[in-house]
Amino acid sequence: MRRVCAQCKAQNRIPVRHLADTGKCGKCKAPLPPHATPIEIGSEAQFDEIVTASRVPVLVDFWAAWCGPCRAVAPEVKKAAHNLAGKALVLKVDTEMLSELARRYQVQSIPNFAVFSAGRLVRQRAGAVDHRQLEKFAVSPQ
Repeated sequence: MRRVCAQCKAQNRIPVRHLADTGKCGKCKAPLPPHATPIEIGSEAQFDEIVTASRVPVLVDFWAAWCGPCRAVAPEVKKAAHNLAGKALVLKVDTEMLSELARRYQVQSIPNFAVFSAGRLVRQRAGAVDHRQLEKFAVSPQ
């Protein structure tokens, strides 16, 4: 994954296991804050890599572009990602594009949220929720 330095605009390659960590720019040494936006997943391999390598919980939003409730909850997912920076990662999985991944986790209604820890699914729920509920859902003890 890549992160752009706010100071010098340099592209920094960040290993997946460090997405939730504060780092420093390889060029100007300015701080690089933890990833704070939802990550759009493009492949099953990318999903698997992030979920298994992450050292923090991973909140996954299974959604589709045609789904009105999914579009309505998208700003809440974005707020949750911002508020969870450093404590959890937030992924977005388009169930139309990655239907096999949705089947793997038995997603039958959307929006559907799942939390992974240490590479395994720990909880899952369907339905629209606000960012506070998402944040609690992502980091509450199992």
